[in-house]
Amino acid sequence: MLLAFHKPYGVLSQFTPEPGSRWRTLAEFAFPKSVYPLGRLDADSEGLLLLSDEPGLNARLLDPAHAHRREYWVQVEGIPTAATLPRLARGGLAVAGHRTLPCRVRLLEPAPVIAPRNPPIRVRKSVPDSWLALELTEGKNRQVRRMTAAIGHPTLRLIRVRIGAFPLGDLRSGAWRELSPEERRAVFS
Repeated sequence: MLLAFHKPYGVLSQFTPEPGSRWRTLAEFAFPKSVYPLGRLDADSEGLLLLSDEPGLNARLLDPAHAHRREYWVQVEGIPTAATLPRLARGGLAVAGHRTLPCRVRLLEPAPVIAPRNPPIRVRKSVPDSWLALELTEGKNRQVRRMTAAIGHPTLRLIRVRIGAFPLGDLRSGAWRELSPEERRAVFS
């Protein structure tokens, strides 16, 4: 079984709560027994999270040798210049002792229409914000946030919108569903 879940802000990608944590867990969403998350999204990130009860899928999706693509929409502080985005794309940024691989990046203009986050992001009237689309084949801890900070544009909001060729689509925040055989193929394409 392979499930798509639109993970809301404030939810850990695990079923067991951490002692003293203010974050919610996947246990609140009535998933079938024996499923586990394939990969992670930080509690302060949102979007597409896959869960499965099939052994071996985690390695198939997450091992960098498979170069499995994941796309994120990132709201950042400020507006990157034409010279800034290639720094992200060519890779080689030092992120937590690791050099990032090349990725695809583009400015999302116009900004995507997305439901407001609860709680809302911080807004500074004197500093504009913008949205980027980043497509990565690796997923180090807090990598996207560290990459945008390294080019001088801290992340305000982060949403994973696609894994492989399978998009988050109109799955509402907090909802999940089982993937069809065709959708499953899209995940692994």
